[in-house]
Amino acid sequence: MQEYFRSYRPILMGSKWMITADHPLAVQAAASLLDKGGDAVDAAVLANLVMAVVNPHMCGLGGDLFALVYRADSRQLKALDAAGFAPRKASLDSYAEMGIEQIPATGIHTCTVPGALAGWQALLDEYGTSGLDTLIGRVIDYARDGFPAYEKLIGSIENKREQLSHSPAAASVFLTAGRAPQVGDLIRQPALAESLALIGDQGPAAFYRGKLGEMLVRHSAELGGCFSLEDLADYRVIWKQPLTVPYRGYAIATQPPPSQGMALLMQARILEQADIGSMTPGSAELVHLMAEAKKLAFAKRDQYICDPEFQSIPLDTLLGSDLALRQAGRIGPQAREQACSYRFARGGEDTVYMMAVDDQGNAVVLIQSIFQEFGSCVMVPQSGMLLHNRGRGFSLNPSHPCRLEPLKRPYHTLHPVMVMDSDRPCLLFGSPGGDGQTQTNIQLLINLIDFGSDVQGAVDAPRWRSLPDGELLIENRFPEDTLRGLSQRGHVVKQVGPFSSLMGSAQAIRLDRDNKILTGGADGRRLGYGLGR
Repeated sequence: MQEYFRSYRPILMGSKWMITADHPLAVQAAASLLDKGGDAVDAAVLANLVMAVVNPHMCGLGGDLFALVYRADSRQLKALDAAGFAPRKASLDSYAEMGIEQIPATGIHTCTVPGALAGWQALLDEYGTSGLDTLIGRVIDYARDGFPAYEKLIGSIENKREQLSHSPAAASVFLTAGRAPQVGDLIRQPALAESLALIGDQGPAAFYRGKLGEMLVRHSAELGGCFSLEDLADYRVIWKQPLTVPYRGYAIATQPPPSQGMALLMQARILEQADIGSMTPGSAELVHLMAEAKKLAFAKRDQYICDPEFQSIPLDTLLGSDLALRQAGRIGPQAREQACSYRFARGGEDTVYMMAVDDQGNAVVLIQSIFQEFGSCVMVPQSGMLLHNRGRGFSLNPSHPCRLEPLKRPYHTLHPVMVMDSDRPCLLFGSPGGDGQTQTNIQLLINLIDFGSDVQGAVDAPRWRSLPDGELLIENRFPEDTLRGLSQRGHVVKQVGPFSSLMGSAQAIRLDRDNKILTGGADGRRLGYGLGR
């Protein structure tokens, strides 16, 4: 067990505050705020703003976000849904008239109204001590003066070179003479700097009711898109109660639908029926059990998940103990076929995650995304804003619960996670990675609770990912006995390299209230970092 949970990075430690995020510049900025007594909400928003500039292929003004926020004074936990909805003119009929038979991967017809700006403002209005203008002022320099290009970003530019070239505004930023930058080259985004300055001056109204929104609607019309000024003006975030289920004496909390968070909870309920603590970490027995639980949970996810404003979801039944017992009983010694025809299969190079705990005990987990690499690959001219492609969470099948409808929110992979001990958080964790998010998160949960791993060991442990086509991706750090045993159980095993970014970019913070110690871990599979004091 000790070797399986071997840490490849030093564990983060602190007694006052801690921040983890998917880029060191974001961690640096948020840490400076926390060290001056800043609030966890302010720190998380600031970290996200920095990443909106330096992780432009993963997140930004044109994306969505979800967050869980815990306040120590009231011991309340709330969930923020800042997912965007489809434009009024976007419908099955309108797409059929345009000859669109499936939601495209890129282009204006895969975009929904971005919710990130409204989400940041909502977090600060409800809990923050800093204004959005103050926080944005700290990141404009990164857009105007530039930041050094790094390997992961350059790889994403290479992957999406053709699509980015179709957007002159995006090509002017990320492609010079049709070429991606080299490591260390400065990437400057002057139009984004101007947009950030405008938002700092006018707030989100600059987008939802102002100049930036007018730019989006005008460009949408040029591309034959569906956006209107009314769509932007009517956008609102939604505060919700988190979904929770019991697990080994704790409560796991995550985001309600249209987030896929319920799939994580369904997996946990199934796995709680097994004596996992008696199994060997990384064994074929355990990986098989978890992969099969994932298949069963995802089948229910894909059957029911949708915007709950449009169709009811039987959450009590889906998360109840009766179904969990029946589902656990369906797991046999051999892998079952559980293909999914319309969900994302691969991915993992998108989305950013960040967590913060301040010296008052407040805690935030926040996940933000433009979905796939560079989202829709559509940049609104003169704004520097890349639009997400969250519309891919819709189906054009009229009988599907996630069918495209005006003002409807699509299925979302994003889901933040907290584990509560009584009514206080004891673990924060999460990861980017599309459909792989709940799979990474359930592995973190098992590592941290069932096996008692420290947070960095849990993050660094070998990981697997089950794809909808039945293929089981697995890092080559697993023992040969595990690989052989999984093949014998009928899994289609495909080895990937060590610390593969297809497995997401996990982060975790443990709050040891008895000893007043915070410990944290961040994933080297990307640029995950953290600091604590």
